[in-house]
Amino acid sequence: MNVAIILGRLTRDPAIKVSQSGMTIARFTLAVNRLNKKGQNPEADFINCVAFGKTADVIGNYVYKGQRLLVEGRIQTGSYTSKSGEKKYTTEISVNRVEFIDKRSGGSGQGDYHVDNQNAPTGGFGQFGTAAKESPAMEQEEIPF
Repeated sequence: MNVAIILGRLTRDPAIKVSQSGMTIARFTLAVNRLNKKGQNPEADFINCVAFGKTADVIGNYVYKGQRLLVEGRIQTGSYTSKSGEKKYTTEISVNRVEFIDKRSGGSGQGDYHVDNQNAPTGGFGQFGTAAKESPAMEQEEIPF
């Protein structure tokens, strides 16, 4: 199974392009913290991401440098030959779903907007964990102290 879920900050505004067929493509890099071997002073990994279609449209319209994003997708590798004839290898996350973590200006709170890639498998983040049922409210007389 190839599933990647990362939380990080955008290193710069996303690069948006439109393909010849009219599909929007968004490319961006997330700085993702990790602890060093001693468990102190986090270091960052810079993870390249690419999104397509509706997801890329939303990223292009609402995402900006420094914003925190939660991204779900798959790790994708590739290669190409540079202009100098050298073979280059790439690794990136092909984004299926993105969720905004930072509060939107004038918004109602954290993580209040997300978008799914319509071509991605169903499930998303909702399939992880277990939904907790709300406990019934206790009347003042029922409190044991």
